[in-house]
This record gives sequence, structure tokens and C-alpha cells, in this order.
Amino acid sequence: MNFDAAVHKCVIVVDSSLGLGHAVNAVSVIGVSLGRSVEGLVGPAMQSSDNVNYPGVIYAPLPILRATSDYLQVLHKKALLDNDIHIMPFSALAQSCKTYQEYEARISEANSSSIELVAIGLVGPQKSISKLTGNLSLFK
Repeated sequence: MNFDAAVHKCVIVVDSSLGLGHAVNAVSVIGVSLGRSVEGLVGPAMQSSDNVNYPGVIYAPLPILRATSDYLQVLHKKALLDNDIHIMPFSALAQSCKTYQEYEARISEANSSSIELVAIGLVGPQKSISKLTGNLSLFK
């Protein structure tokens, strides 16, 4: 996907039952992954007038929304049906692992229907993303 802020919308939806530390962890992991996997989502580095470098930031607002665990599963299934939506799911399984190697071993043995999501990042056409998430409130 090639991100265009005039056409696309980006959101992260977090399980409303997560504690603050786990929610922040989930959002940060999804943010890093989206920045890496969605072309054009992050702008170029900038420099201040005194030549201090400031790395690029996301081109569009990034609302952090909340939903029930059940709705995260529904949201994931609905998003999978739309080829124009880039999906970045983050699971309780991933959050429980201490190393990437542990995550790799455990996820490869798990059936996707049994993987509990704690958050999901979505990037796609504004109308499609709004239809899926427009009824959700901000994570506070």
C-alpha cells in the first residue's frame, strides 16, 4: 500500500480492557510496524533553523480508539474482506512473549481462530475505515 493522506485514513484500535502499560505497548508496536510496512505513511526528516534533525512523522492524524475484545475479532474479520485495507493485528500471544524467537515458535503453532487480538492497526480508504471504526470512542 502507498499511503496518501488525502485518500487514506489510519487508526489503531485497542482492547478497552487492557491496562495502560499493555495498551501503550500494543500501540507502539503497531505504530512501528505500520511505519515500516505502509509506504509513504511517514514523512521525510526535517531540520530546524539551527540544523537540528527531526525525524519524519506520520502524514495524517492517528486516532487511538477502543473496543471490546469481541469487536476487535469482528473488526479483523471485516477488514480481511477488503483488499484495500492494510491490517496490522497485534495479539495477546505476541504481547506475552519475551523474545521474537519465542513469538515465532508460538505463532507458527497457533490456529488463527484461537489467537486473541489486543489491538489492530488499520490503514485504508477513509470511507472504509470510518465505516468500520466510526462508532468507536477514543482510548483515554
